[in-house]
Amino acid sequence: MFKEYYQKLLQQLSIDYNCTPEDLQANENTITVSKLNEGRRDYSPDKPFLQMVTLGRGTVIMANECLHKFLSGFIKDVEGHRLFEFGNLTALNEELKKYGYKMASTHHMFLPCRNVEVEKRYQVKWFYDDEIAQFYGNPQFPNAIAFPTPCPVRPDRIAVVAVDGDTIMGMAGCSEDAPHWQQIGIDTLPQYRSKGIGTYLVTLLKNKIIEMGDTPFYGTATANTQSQNIALNSGFRPAWVEIEAKKIK
Repeated sequence: MFKEYYQKLLQQLSIDYNCTPEDLQANENTITVSKLNEGRRDYSPDKPFLQMVTLGRGTVIMANECLHKFLSGFIKDVEGHRLFEFGNLTALNEELKKYGYKMASTHHMFLPCRNVEVEKRYQVKWFYDDEIAQFYGNPQFPNAIAFPTPCPVRPDRIAVVAVDGDTIMGMAGCSEDAPHWQQIGIDTLPQYRSKGIGTYLVTLLKNKIIEMGDTPFYGTATANTQSQNIALNSGFRPAWVEIEAKKIK
């Protein structure tokens, strides 16, 4: 299963980072010109000033051409995955400040690697597309769906909620970040945590997306081990790491 989705990932990241699948699998680091390619995961209407990705070998950095001279020295004789270490990110951040940018959060990303069958443990309800609108603005679900308002370029497609009577215990949702690429997010209400609800809902949603023929993927922050464990228990495995620059407000 993982190999199938890994090949799809190579194609998607090639679009996102204006590179080739070979660049992503190389041991060397690669610098490319920032570009908004058709079919990319759409997180901003502007060209990225800098974003970088690694699948564990070399790193691909897509950046504004004004950074290329600096980046050529930055990546020289450095293993790709080490560019994501604190010291290197600090040096990169100092350079970005000259242009009014700074490094944002690091994202650890997961792809499906195995089937996980789920026995019914909780009552669930499913919502699709426009049916999700009733939940927008609810501060209990900042990760499962767009918050506080819907995002037209990354529409929420499916939400599944676990309920205790009329009370929602947790919600998993997916947004279509690129054509047929569905990113899963999860929120479990505090009083219902540590009961397996997050893993249950994420697994259900992952299986549903696969049945649809789309690609489910999952992302977490570097230190969010609870979220990472949900991904692992739901049949995902680590696949890539990425980070981007954002404007200093």
